[in-house]
Amino acid sequence: MSSIALFGALEIGLIYALVSLGVLISFRILDFPDLTSDGSFPLGGAVCAVCLSSGMNPWLATGLGMLAGACAGMVTAWLHVSLKIMQLLASILVMIALYSINLRIMGAPNLPLIGADTVFTPFLASDFSNQWWLQPLMILGFVVVAKLALDVFFSTQTGLSLRATGANSRMARAQGVATGKMVVLGMAVSNGLIALGGALFVQTQGGADISIGVGTIVIGLAAVIIGETLIPAKRIFWMTLAVIVGALLYRLFIAVALNSSMLQDFGFGAQDLNLITALLVVLALVLPQAKHKLLARKG
Repeated sequence: MSSIALFGALEIGLIYALVSLGVLISFRILDFPDLTSDGSFPLGGAVCAVCLSSGMNPWLATGLGMLAGACAGMVTAWLHVSLKIMQLLASILVMIALYSINLRIMGAPNLPLIGADTVFTPFLASDFSNQWWLQPLMILGFVVVAKLALDVFFSTQTGLSLRATGANSRMARAQGVATGKMVVLGMAVSNGLIALGGALFVQTQGGADISIGVGTIVIGLAAVIIGETLIPAKRIFWMTLAVIVGALLYRLFIAVALNSSMLQDFGFGAQDLNLITALLVVLALVLPQAKHKLLARKG
């Protein structure tokens, strides 16, 4: 695999690291099965792309994309907390609605960003010769800031209340925690991070497409499970680090698999991306069980 292909895989892996941090909050910390991510990822991209194509400041456009995702997460939480709709069903309803909303925002199934400035533009060379390493480096900056911000947030009183809500909502309510507000806050932060990933994704790909969100939740869950398998931890610092490592390894596994001469000899190619993705997720789900059985036999 060439160095450009390697940095390309790292770039996508870092973008999905933001998605994985969002999935960690909903799936692990809040214990909220959330499929909104398949809609909030393209929502962040759609809002950002429309703003960029209208000439808006790229940093402001990225922030608005993130804010749109946070609003989507709040709607999902509101459907569950206020209208008592089951968590999974509430997220599916919002995900379906977001498909139409994203089409409305973009006005078409896809929106190219040819000639539009992005957050990377001021730092790129005139011949784009530094693009292959600059973009992953800048996205790494976003990931580090998001990770550290989450680490600090979950050490505050509000963050601890949010964790208590996910661990035992009845006990948290008895201790005076407003669990409904915590769910809304957690879902807003979760989908805001996922939408931030979508906003950065469209800027690296040169355009937004209505289909970029398909399978987002699967990728996020796979990254969380791979990270937890490699770095099992209870402290939030290690949990956030684990999902970032999981997202990077997940994309590297896919890149290696697609470039593997052995798999190509068996007829596998780029069109088998989803098949390879599914096999990796199955492997990630089976590995913890196999590891547990192996340790039990040795013990």
